[in-house]
Amino acid sequence: MTIIAKKQIKREKLLDQGVQMLMNQGYHGTGIKDILDVVGIPKGSFYNYFASKEIFAAEVISHYIEPYIQRLDAHLQNPGLDGLTALASYYAELINEIERTEYKGGCLLGNLMGELGDTSEICRRSLKLALERYRNLQKSALLRAQQEGTVREDLKAEMMADLLVDNWQGALLRMKIEQSVHPLQQFVETLLADYFLKK
Repeated sequence: MTIIAKKQIKREKLLDQGVQMLMNQGYHGTGIKDILDVVGIPKGSFYNYFASKEIFAAEVISHYIEPYIQRLDAHLQNPGLDGLTALASYYAELINEIERTEYKGGCLLGNLMGELGDTSEICRRSLKLALERYRNLQKSALLRAQQEGTVREDLKAEMMADLLVDNWQGALLRMKIEQSVHPLQQFVETLLADYFLKK
């Protein structure tokens, strides 16, 4: 294995661990040494991978959202699902997963938006880009659903996609304090199974 390949593997491990620790402990509660100790990389080596903790957090945000985008895209690419059913299927999968993990964590984006959204410009930009990518994929699903005749056309797909992103974050916060997936199920029932439907 080449040195470049080994470095890339270690970088991925740092990002994976960063997701876990920032999710559980927050940005300010996570030290670089904590992450390096788990991954098994000497402290001085961190700066061979990332210029600062802040830049590391910004890259963790991008790393975190990628699997969610890929999963949602897989639902949207399923030839057996229309746009609205693909969205509902994706959210149902997330809700089942959250229930299995006993409501831990929530969403790293939502957590960091509250902690860093107005204090770190680098992280704010990374959060904004991640949310835009995620929102735009949902917008494409809603546009398709409008063309398929299942979703109302008097509202713009972009506005409905914003409602999905914003309401999902709020439902995740309520889920944490209620220790129940009911707010998430209510989110699906209210928007995808009622408000967005073409009557």
